[in-house]
Amino acid sequence: MTKPSLPDLLHAAVTAVGGTERPGQVAMAEAVAEAVDENSHLLVQAGTGTGKSLGYLVPALAHGERVVVATATLALQRQLVERDLPRTVEALHPQLRRRPQFAMLKGRSNYLCLHRLHEGVPQDEEEGLFDVFEQATPTSKLGKDLLRLRDWADETEIGDRDALTPGVSDRAWGQVSVSSRECLGASKCAYGAECFAEAARERAKLADVVVTNHALLAIDAIEGAPILPQHEVLIIDEAHELVSRVTGVATGELTPGQVGRAVRRAAKLVNEKAADQLQTASETFERLMELALPGRLEEIPEDLGYCLMALRDAARTVITALGSTRDKSVQDEDAVRKQALAAVENVHAVAERIANGSEYDVVWYERHDRFGASLRVAPLSVSGLLREKLFADRSVVLTSATLKLGGDFNGVGASLGLAPEGTEGEDLPVWKGLDVGSPFDYGKQGILYVAKHLAQPGREGNRQDMLDELAELVEAAGGRTLGLFSSMRGAQAAAEALRGRLDVPILLQGEDTLGELIKAFAEDARTCLFGTLSLWQGVDVPGANCQLVVMDRVPFPRPDDPLMSARQKAVEEAGGNGFMAVAATHAALLMAQGAGRLVRATGDRGVVAVLDPRVERARYGSFLRKSMPDFWYTTDRNQVRRSLAAIDKAAKDSDG
Repeated sequence: MTKPSLPDLLHAAVTAVGGTERPGQVAMAEAVAEAVDENSHLLVQAGTGTGKSLGYLVPALAHGERVVVATATLALQRQLVERDLPRTVEALHPQLRRRPQFAMLKGRSNYLCLHRLHEGVPQDEEEGLFDVFEQATPTSKLGKDLLRLRDWADETEIGDRDALTPGVSDRAWGQVSVSSRECLGASKCAYGAECFAEAARERAKLADVVVTNHALLAIDAIEGAPILPQHEVLIIDEAHELVSRVTGVATGELTPGQVGRAVRRAAKLVNEKAADQLQTASETFERLMELALPGRLEEIPEDLGYCLMALRDAARTVITALGSTRDKSVQDEDAVRKQALAAVENVHAVAERIANGSEYDVVWYERHDRFGASLRVAPLSVSGLLREKLFADRSVVLTSATLKLGGDFNGVGASLGLAPEGTEGEDLPVWKGLDVGSPFDYGKQGILYVAKHLAQPGREGNRQDMLDELAELVEAAGGRTLGLFSSMRGAQAAAEALRGRLDVPILLQGEDTLGELIKAFAEDARTCLFGTLSLWQGVDVPGANCQLVVMDRVPFPRPDDPLMSARQKAVEEAGGNGFMAVAATHAALLMAQGAGRLVRATGDRGVVAVLDPRVERARYGSFLRKSMPDFWYTTDRNQVRRSLAAIDKAAKDSDG
């Protein structure tokens, strides 16, 4: 039988999902097929509207080997598993003569734990277990959530938190879920045969396509204990998020509250001497943290070093003692012991890591108004880890609408541990970058306006000229504005100022759930939505209700960000340009994502306005502009006002 052609397969899949084939999608599918066949690696930038999901799914399914698809957002995971994969598999079946199986796999804490649900939660202060269902009042928010969870447990087949709608609070979910460290293991658990997490793993072992998230992919790579089944092809969608997700997984934290919980959980299960040793170390740590000032610790202070070694040694003593002591008064001792062990092992691991003082780690204090002080440690870079763990044994395809920064893929490539494109050498992964463009005509659909006449933003944050400019732009646009701010304080100040000046509704992030705010913004043309980081990447509002996207300033990392400043310094010490490699690349990625909020469909028109003159005046300005969609560019404020007024009028006429 002749092998079906890729164009025929793609055509069948696109028809099945009710889409339209795009030249960029075809080019992407061909490049993915080539990379998979040659066991090489591909970075592919595919703009909004390209149909990139099918651009990688079709060649991956046609190849016939097991594929893992890792995404950053829940929305895309759902789209793949509930829409794209079922339709694509059915559409390709007549030509492939097989129906590839697919499954979703997440970390253990995403699944309902039947042991926790039925046996209760090990509590710090109680002997034995604490039945939250009895303690929570039925009329409280927690009580209602827990009753809903108990009912849902009887009807759900998969036990996945994201399948529960509406959702429940983190606090409620924490009562019915366990981390992988707290899990008893299927063989020791009375509910092991019915376990939702184990069932998900079994489905993944049998599937041809496994859809997961960046965090689980990172855990699989870092911890060395394979969670994902063996696979020949790895596709990373929303790949611009990967480095920050991997960094998050590789970051350790110690807080007085967390160490105190570990002490309380272990106290009933070990001898008095071991418990006292950990208690004493915990109290010393708490006293030190009360005096902690936020910022990076380039060297570990002597008193902190002694304290961490005391914590490490005490935790090790407790871990050893936990294995041999039995307390007859403790109910369901296995669960209580496992939770205590997980808490103490985490304290031991983080204390030892910081005390060892690796040159490849960054250590810093953080202080929160609500949560107090914390001690954190993160890798200086994850590029070496990614190069070693990600690209060694399989073909990897990384895709996003924003991978090409400043005109090429080398910046993103370097953050992933890849040498510049075309570099050859032993142990260097072979890769190529491809930009398949976008179906949108950015030059005709959008304007990039930089307000070069404004004063350069300073650290004090009071920018009256910027607020005046913003008010005039919003007024010209008739509302319809998504305001992207580099800080929550900036967003709040702008919302407050404009609410007093303009007769348009202004929504502010934090005043309602993000989902509700975006829904309200999408439903009313006159409404504006102002906010910070999650809005730069999380808003998809096609049509006339989002025709002005405003960025208040270049979103560089904060100068006092310990990890970013440490990474910048490391690049400089190695002879590179730390500012461009870290700060400018971080800003370019966010600005590219932010500008992508404007044009979401072929009929969209509008303006991206950057109220920071550095994008025009500074040497790095051209790098930032090249990273954004290829809009028509201007610094003429009058031209932009006329354009916004015309777009507003056209939208009103269309509605009329």
